[in-house]
Amino acid sequence: MLQVDKLHQYYGGSHILRGLSFDAKVGEVTCLLGRNGVGKTTLLKCLMGLLPAKEGAVNWEGKPITTFKPHQRVHAGIAYVPQGREIFGRLTVEENLLMGLSRFPGSEAKEVPAFIYELFPVLLQMKQRRGGDLSGGQQQQLAIGRALASRPRLLILDEPTEGIQPSVIKEIGVVIKKLAARGDMAILLVEQFYDFAAELADQYLVMSRGEIVQQGRGENMEAEGVRGLVTI
Repeated sequence: MLQVDKLHQYYGGSHILRGLSFDAKVGEVTCLLGRNGVGKTTLLKCLMGLLPAKEGAVNWEGKPITTFKPHQRVHAGIAYVPQGREIFGRLTVEENLLMGLSRFPGSEAKEVPAFIYELFPVLLQMKQRRGGDLSGGQQQQLAIGRALASRPRLLILDEPTEGIQPSVIKEIGVVIKKLAARGDMAILLVEQFYDFAAELADQYLVMSRGEIVQQGRGENMEAEGVRGLVTI
Protein backbone atom coordinates (compact mmCIF):
# COMPACT_ATOMS: atom_id res chain seq x y z
CA MET A 1 0.00 0.00 0.00
CA LEU A 2 1.04 3.56 -0.74
CA GLN A 3 0.48 5.90 2.22
CA VAL A 4 0.84 9.65 1.81
CA ASP A 5 0.76 11.59 5.08
CA LYS A 6 0.42 15.39 5.39
CA LEU A 7 2.49 16.15 2.27
CA HIS A 8 3.45 19.80 1.63
CA GLN A 9 5.24 21.36 -1.35
CA TYR A 10 5.93 24.96 -2.37
CA TYR A 11 6.99 26.78 -5.56
CA GLY A 12 8.64 30.03 -4.59
CA GLY A 13 6.15 31.64 -2.25
CA SER A 14 3.19 29.55 -3.46
CA HIS A 15 1.90 26.74 -1.27
CA ILE A 16 1.15 24.06 -3.93
CA LEU A 17 0.44 20.93 -1.86
CA ARG A 18 -1.32 21.61 1.42
CA GLY A 19 -1.07 18.65 3.76
CA LEU A 20 -2.25 15.89 1.43
CA SER A 21 -3.04 12.51 3.00
CA PHE A 22 -4.40 9.39 1.27
CA ASP A 23 -3.81 5.66 0.72
CA ALA A 24 -3.67 3.64 -2.52
CA LYS A 25 -4.14 -0.10 -2.07
CA VAL A 26 -2.72 -3.02 -4.04
CA GLY A 27 -5.41 -4.54 -6.29
CA GLU A 28 -7.25 -1.23 -6.65
CA VAL A 29 -7.34 1.69 -9.06
CA THR A 30 -7.19 4.98 -7.14
CA CYS A 31 -8.29 7.86 -9.37
CA LEU A 32 -7.12 11.36 -8.53
CA LEU A 33 -9.26 13.98 -10.24
CA GLY A 34 -9.04 17.75 -10.43
CA ARG A 35 -8.93 20.65 -12.82
CA ASN A 36 -5.72 22.05 -14.30
CA GLY A 37 -3.34 23.73 -11.88
CA VAL A 38 -4.54 22.15 -8.63
CA GLY A 39 -1.22 20.37 -7.98
CA LYS A 40 -1.80 16.86 -9.37
CA THR A 41 1.44 16.60 -11.36
CA THR A 42 3.40 18.21 -8.50
CA LEU A 43 2.08 15.46 -6.22
CA LEU A 44 3.22 12.75 -8.63
CA LYS A 45 6.68 14.29 -8.90
CA CYS A 46 6.90 14.23 -5.11
CA LEU A 47 5.83 10.57 -5.08
CA MET A 48 8.60 9.74 -7.58
CA GLY A 49 11.27 11.80 -5.80
CA LEU A 50 11.61 14.23 -8.73
CA LEU A 51 10.66 16.98 -6.25
CA PRO A 52 11.56 16.66 -2.57
CA ALA A 53 8.66 16.86 -0.13
CA LYS A 54 9.01 19.92 2.07
CA GLU A 55 6.97 18.34 4.87
CA GLY A 56 5.13 15.08 5.40
CA ALA A 57 5.86 11.45 4.60
CA VAL A 58 5.50 8.91 1.80
CA ASN A 59 5.43 5.23 2.76
CA TRP A 60 5.39 2.30 0.35
CA GLU A 61 4.69 -1.25 1.52
CA GLY A 62 5.17 -0.20 5.12
CA LYS A 63 8.56 1.48 4.59
CA PRO A 64 9.36 5.21 4.44
CA ILE A 65 10.58 6.29 1.00
CA THR A 66 10.29 10.06 1.54
CA THR A 67 14.06 10.54 1.18
CA PHE A 68 14.55 8.05 -1.68
CA LYS A 69 15.97 9.27 -4.99
CA PRO A 70 13.92 8.48 -8.15
CA HIS A 71 16.00 5.42 -9.11
CA GLN A 72 15.63 4.03 -5.57
CA ARG A 73 11.84 4.32 -5.88
CA VAL A 74 11.96 2.47 -9.21
CA HIS A 75 13.97 -0.29 -7.52
CA ALA A 76 11.36 -0.35 -4.75
CA GLY A 77 8.78 -1.30 -7.40
CA ILE A 78 7.26 2.05 -8.42
CA ALA A 79 6.75 3.00 -12.08
CA TYR A 80 5.65 6.37 -13.45
CA VAL A 81 4.14 7.25 -16.84
CA PRO A 82 4.46 11.04 -17.03
CA GLN A 83 2.18 13.46 -18.82
CA GLY A 84 3.52 13.84 -22.37
CA ARG A 85 4.76 10.22 -22.39
CA GLU A 86 8.51 11.03 -22.73
CA ILE A 87 9.38 8.06 -24.90
CA PHE A 88 12.69 7.98 -26.78
CA GLY A 89 11.73 9.03 -30.30
CA ARG A 90 14.95 7.88 -32.00
CA LEU A 91 14.90 4.41 -30.41
CA THR A 92 12.77 1.56 -31.71
CA VAL A 93 9.68 0.38 -29.85
CA GLU A 94 11.63 -2.68 -28.67
CA GLU A 95 14.56 -0.54 -27.47
CA ASN A 96 12.15 1.73 -25.56
CA LEU A 97 10.62 -1.29 -23.84
CA LEU A 98 14.05 -2.68 -22.96
CA MET A 99 14.81 0.61 -21.17
CA GLY A 100 12.09 -0.37 -18.72
CA LEU A 101 14.09 -3.46 -17.76
CA SER A 102 17.05 -1.45 -16.51
CA ARG A 103 16.37 -2.33 -12.87
CA PHE A 104 16.98 -6.02 -13.54
CA PRO A 105 20.41 -7.71 -13.74
CA GLY A 106 21.99 -9.36 -16.77
CA SER A 107 19.89 -11.69 -18.90
CA GLU A 108 16.56 -10.48 -17.46
CA ALA A 109 17.20 -7.09 -19.06
CA LYS A 110 17.69 -8.42 -22.59
CA GLU A 111 14.22 -9.56 -23.66
CA VAL A 112 10.87 -7.76 -23.57
CA PRO A 113 8.41 -9.76 -21.41
CA ALA A 114 5.73 -11.44 -23.55
CA PHE A 115 2.90 -10.11 -21.38
CA ILE A 116 3.56 -6.55 -22.61
CA TYR A 117 2.99 -7.55 -26.22
CA GLU A 118 -0.12 -9.47 -25.11
CA LEU A 119 -1.51 -6.33 -23.45
CA PHE A 120 -0.52 -4.10 -26.39
CA PRO A 121 -0.44 -6.17 -29.63
CA VAL A 122 0.26 -3.02 -31.68
CA LEU A 123 3.70 -2.79 -30.02
CA LEU A 124 4.60 -6.25 -31.29
CA GLN A 125 3.57 -5.28 -34.82
CA MET A 126 5.69 -2.14 -34.63
CA LYS A 127 8.59 -3.27 -32.48
CA GLN A 128 11.21 -2.28 -35.07
CA ARG A 129 9.62 1.12 -35.79
CA ARG A 130 11.11 4.22 -34.18
CA GLY A 131 9.12 5.56 -31.25
CA GLY A 132 8.89 8.98 -32.86
CA ASP A 133 7.05 7.49 -35.87
CA LEU A 134 4.15 6.19 -33.75
CA SER A 135 0.83 7.99 -33.33
CA GLY A 136 0.09 9.70 -30.01
CA GLY A 137 -2.07 6.81 -28.85
CA GLN A 138 0.57 4.24 -29.79
CA GLN A 139 3.22 6.28 -27.96
CA GLN A 140 1.01 6.27 -24.86
CA GLN A 141 0.72 2.49 -25.07
CA LEU A 142 4.50 2.30 -25.47
CA ALA A 143 5.04 4.52 -22.41
CA ILE A 144 2.75 2.30 -20.31
CA GLY A 145 4.42 -0.84 -21.68
CA ARG A 146 7.86 0.53 -20.80
CA ALA A 147 6.69 1.22 -17.23
CA LEU A 148 5.21 -2.27 -16.93
CA ALA A 149 8.48 -3.84 -18.10
CA SER A 150 9.93 -2.97 -14.69
CA ARG A 151 7.23 -5.22 -13.13
CA PRO A 152 6.05 -2.54 -10.72
CA ARG A 153 3.92 -3.04 -7.64
CA LEU A 154 2.74 0.57 -7.94
CA LEU A 155 1.91 2.07 -11.34
CA ILE A 156 1.40 5.85 -11.53
CA LEU A 157 -0.29 7.23 -14.66
CA ASP A 158 -0.48 10.98 -15.31
CA GLU A 159 -3.41 11.77 -17.64
CA PRO A 160 -2.99 8.84 -20.04
CA THR A 161 -6.02 9.90 -22.12
CA GLU A 162 -4.70 13.37 -22.98
CA GLY A 163 -4.74 14.04 -26.73
CA ILE A 164 -5.58 10.45 -27.66
CA GLN A 165 -8.24 9.11 -30.02
CA PRO A 166 -11.29 7.44 -28.37
CA SER A 167 -10.52 3.91 -29.67
CA VAL A 168 -7.10 3.91 -27.99
CA ILE A 169 -8.54 5.41 -24.78
CA LYS A 170 -10.86 2.39 -24.67
CA GLU A 171 -7.92 -0.01 -25.19
CA ILE A 172 -5.93 1.64 -22.39
CA GLY A 173 -8.95 1.37 -20.10
CA VAL A 174 -9.20 -2.37 -20.81
CA VAL A 175 -5.48 -2.80 -19.97
CA ILE A 176 -5.84 -0.90 -16.67
CA LYS A 177 -8.79 -3.12 -15.72
CA LYS A 178 -6.75 -6.25 -16.50
CA LEU A 179 -3.83 -5.02 -14.42
CA ALA A 180 -6.08 -4.21 -11.46
CA ALA A 181 -7.79 -7.61 -11.73
CA ARG A 182 -4.41 -9.36 -11.35
CA GLY A 183 -4.43 -8.11 -7.75
CA ASP A 184 -0.66 -7.65 -7.43
CA MET A 185 -0.38 -3.94 -8.19
CA ALA A 186 -1.67 -0.61 -6.89
CA ILE A 187 -2.63 1.82 -9.67
CA LEU A 188 -2.75 5.57 -9.11
CA LEU A 189 -4.47 7.24 -12.07
CA VAL A 190 -4.47 11.01 -12.41
CA GLU A 191 -7.19 12.05 -14.82
CA GLN A 192 -9.33 14.98 -15.97
CA PHE A 193 -11.62 12.86 -18.18
CA TYR A 194 -14.42 12.06 -15.73
CA ASP A 195 -16.08 9.20 -17.65
CA PHE A 196 -12.78 7.32 -18.04
CA ALA A 197 -12.00 7.68 -14.33
CA ALA A 198 -15.52 6.73 -13.22
CA GLU A 199 -15.37 3.48 -15.21
CA LEU A 200 -12.08 2.41 -13.61
CA ALA A 201 -12.02 3.82 -10.08
CA ASP A 202 -12.20 1.59 -7.03
CA GLN A 203 -11.43 4.68 -4.97
CA TYR A 204 -11.57 8.33 -6.02
CA LEU A 205 -9.93 11.48 -4.69
CA VAL A 206 -10.81 15.01 -5.79
CA MET A 207 -8.12 17.66 -5.51
CA SER A 208 -8.58 21.42 -5.42
CA ARG A 209 -5.99 24.09 -4.60
CA GLY A 210 -3.50 21.56 -3.29
CA GLU A 211 -5.90 19.71 -1.01
CA ILE A 212 -8.07 16.59 -1.15
CA VAL A 213 -11.58 18.07 -0.93
CA GLN A 214 -13.58 14.87 -1.42
CA GLN A 215 -12.94 11.14 -1.56
CA GLY A 216 -14.93 7.92 -1.65
CA ARG A 217 -15.57 4.67 -3.48
CA GLY A 218 -15.66 4.64 -7.26
CA GLU A 219 -19.21 3.27 -7.52
CA ASN A 220 -20.49 6.34 -5.64
CA MET A 221 -18.87 9.01 -7.84
CA GLU A 222 -22.03 9.98 -9.73
CA ALA A 223 -24.22 10.05 -6.61
CA GLU A 224 -21.64 12.11 -4.73
CA GLY A 225 -21.49 14.81 -7.43
CA VAL A 226 -17.90 14.31 -8.52
CA ARG A 227 -18.61 15.22 -12.15
CA GLY A 228 -19.56 18.76 -11.12
CA LEU A 229 -16.35 19.16 -9.13
CA VAL A 230 -14.05 18.33 -12.04
CA THR A 231 -15.95 19.41 -15.18
CA ILE A 232 -14.56 22.65 -16.54
